[in-house]
Amino acid sequence: MTETLPQQARTELPAQFAPAEVEGELYQRWVERGYFTPDAASDKPPFTIVIPPPNVTGSLHIGHAFEHTLIDLIIRRKRMQGFETLWLPGMDHASIAVHALVEKQLAAEGTSRRELGREAFIERTWEWKAEYGGKILAQMRRLGESVDWTRERFTMDEKSNRAVLTIFKKLYDEGLIYRAERLVNWSPTLRSVLSDAEVDHEEVEGELVSMRYGDGDASIVVATTRVETMLGDTAVAVHPDDERYKHLVGTLIELPLTGRKIPVVADTHVDPEFGTGAVKVTPAHDPNDFEIGKRHELPMPTIMDEQGRIAHTGTEFDGLDRFEARVAVREALRAQGRIVAEKRPYLHSVGHSSRSKEPIEPRLSLQWFVKVAPLAKAAGDAVREGKVAVNPPEMTKRYFDWVDNLHDWCISRQLWWGHRIPVWYGPNGEQICLGPDEQPPAGEGWRQDEDVLDTWFSSGLWPFSTLGWPEKTDDLAKFYPTSVLVTGYDILFFWVVRMMMFGIYAMDGVPPFHTIALHGMVRDQHGKKMSKTVGNVVDPLDWMDRFGTDALRFTMARGANPGTDVPISEEWVAGSRNFGTKLWNATRFAMMNGATVAEPVPARDALTDADRWILDGLDALVSEVDGLLDDYQFAKSTEALYHFVWDEFCDWYLELAKVQLNDENRAGATRAVLGHVLDVVLRLLHPVSPYLTETLWTALTGEESLVIAQWPSVSGASADPVAKERIAAVQQLVTEIRRFRSDQGIKPGQRVATRLTGMDAAGLTALTASVRALVKLDEPGAEFAATADFELNLPTGAVTIELDTSGTIDVAAERKRLAKDLAVNEKELAGCVAKLGNPAFTDKAPAAVVEKITERKAAAEAEIERITARLASLPEA
Repeated sequence: MTETLPQQARTELPAQFAPAEVEGELYQRWVERGYFTPDAASDKPPFTIVIPPPNVTGSLHIGHAFEHTLIDLIIRRKRMQGFETLWLPGMDHASIAVHALVEKQLAAEGTSRRELGREAFIERTWEWKAEYGGKILAQMRRLGESVDWTRERFTMDEKSNRAVLTIFKKLYDEGLIYRAERLVNWSPTLRSVLSDAEVDHEEVEGELVSMRYGDGDASIVVATTRVETMLGDTAVAVHPDDERYKHLVGTLIELPLTGRKIPVVADTHVDPEFGTGAVKVTPAHDPNDFEIGKRHELPMPTIMDEQGRIAHTGTEFDGLDRFEARVAVREALRAQGRIVAEKRPYLHSVGHSSRSKEPIEPRLSLQWFVKVAPLAKAAGDAVREGKVAVNPPEMTKRYFDWVDNLHDWCISRQLWWGHRIPVWYGPNGEQICLGPDEQPPAGEGWRQDEDVLDTWFSSGLWPFSTLGWPEKTDDLAKFYPTSVLVTGYDILFFWVVRMMMFGIYAMDGVPPFHTIALHGMVRDQHGKKMSKTVGNVVDPLDWMDRFGTDALRFTMARGANPGTDVPISEEWVAGSRNFGTKLWNATRFAMMNGATVAEPVPARDALTDADRWILDGLDALVSEVDGLLDDYQFAKSTEALYHFVWDEFCDWYLELAKVQLNDENRAGATRAVLGHVLDVVLRLLHPVSPYLTETLWTALTGEESLVIAQWPSVSGASADPVAKERIAAVQQLVTEIRRFRSDQGIKPGQRVATRLTGMDAAGLTALTASVRALVKLDEPGAEFAATADFELNLPTGAVTIELDTSGTIDVAAERKRLAKDLAVNEKELAGCVAKLGNPAFTDKAPAAVVEKITERKAAAEAEIERITARLASLPEA
């Protein structure tokens, strides 16, 4: 941290805030002064967040902007609260995503990764990372993220690789990593396994084909949406209690087109009520069939190669693409008379690669796995025992649903971009795993495993590998465990659970964070998922360019309720910009009228009711915002700030303060209160809107920076309920007088002679001048004659308002306007009466519709009564 700069002189604010002119300069100043760089040797309590690393795949999207805003809000507040804060930045190498994008580039150039070779392809991918990673980092700066750039990490940098090799060998040596044939998600385009996170399930129109295996009494009908897989069938399964097929269980039937015979087996997995009650079993190409195959020790032939072509069946279909084979096999079965029924279209769910968009292929393959049972149990126990809290708490069940039902994790990928598996195979079948400091075996015939590790393997180490593990660094000692993980509920399983498992395993039972704060997904204003196809995707940079970064951040925070999705629209961002403008103008007015933080706020008994009311409201605001932010209630805290600033401070206190500033006995205290309220409000708003608040606060106070300013606390003064009651009475009085003036047709700026009776009894004597100023009421003169009056019962007492409206309105124009309004309402009333008097309508219309018409009738009657009374009160034109 740099030394504190000398206090600066107050600066005059320009008429408008220009985000584009200040954001870049302010951010660079913050970085250069070291505000974001913590000291591991500090004796301050640590508060750590590691960034959910964005993929190196282009640019930050609106979801990143949302999540990063929330994290920055948390970290800026904790920094102001006196914590030694670390927000550690970085990016994920995103093995499959980047692999697919680089391969797409190569295809456009007329080449491929296999033509380039492994080393050249990896070099090309590092070039991609340098280009697009730089764009992401620049966008993070633009968003105002207070990350420590000196500790920036990447999941494939040298330190991360060392951590990956270390934990892989540890798991391998303890038997928690093993190699086996299992059914996996296979991408024929990428020729690789995909994780569940990279598979999107879509409803597609296909066909359901029913076909007969065997002949005569020894025949059975099965149905499938993937006819080509019948070439890999090794059984037909029926339910053990299904009387229709008991005579076939244990017998062999002929599998068409193959020359093979397969058994009929009894298995409780089969639903006898679904379809024919018999299912074909293809263990190497279907997850359920794989389990049946294991239970009955069935052969598991793989009938497709890496590219999804039929292979190893010994039939005429070998060499055909899977979709070509689907047609060819179906027609061959038809030629033999074995097609019993066809249903088209048949809607069913099919997994697709999120990268290549093709249907994935369940495929039996030799892969590397993590044995997750002991790791998952520890991850579950950490939450059950209260070591880690899930926020919101109702998401805890979802966490347990994942962690308590984990299957062994396939960690190998048939790609080149990523951490290569550190296992070597010898010429005589040897297999050894090497740690980071071990040399590959010497001699002929040794080769390293070709596969790389799943991206989630390295990102699962993120909370401790970024702090220096496996070395015992000062950062690791100071900043682990991290304080809170802020992430989307959609990757609770894919990333959060893996970090929990690895963190507890590698760090001697200490979980990687104390709290998991889950947020939802950003959606459009109608609640729909953002999609390029739909055309509702938003570029956060566009909104930042047009409305300023603070407006985008404020909108994000204002919509962020824990664990729920966040709708967002351009209109809401524009509204947040308008809020910033309101605060800018209020601060500018206050400063132009001498608002200051140089003088302390006088004792409460030396202040007006208005002063005490706003200061009590400020204390309540500080307390409310603190409680809400401690519970990650970003939306409610931002909403509380919005309403205090707009509704209480700007709409009421500033107007009351204008009167007090004209009173030399009150002006000094008012300036101090104005300065104090703005000082606290700007501190509270800084984590949400850093650029606007920094500009206003440094101008108001002359201090160095809000980034390192102290977070506000409640004053400790006792609240004044009487002042609150009196200001509430004034607000009601002013609102009703304004409404009455409007009803009387008096223009807002027109001053009207008015007598106020009962102000003393209502306890509002000291506020009478403020009321008169707020609603343009002159003192009644000697010739005063009231032409309109009404009485208002306030909580503090009754007040009578008498106005002399003569000469303030154009009577003829007002009568014409009122007559027009009266005609509109009489027409509305007549229509409602006609409908409600018509049995054909009232007997058939829904009750809600009848009720709505009844409400409209009552409203029209009330308006007619009001307009008629107003016309009667007007003098003759």
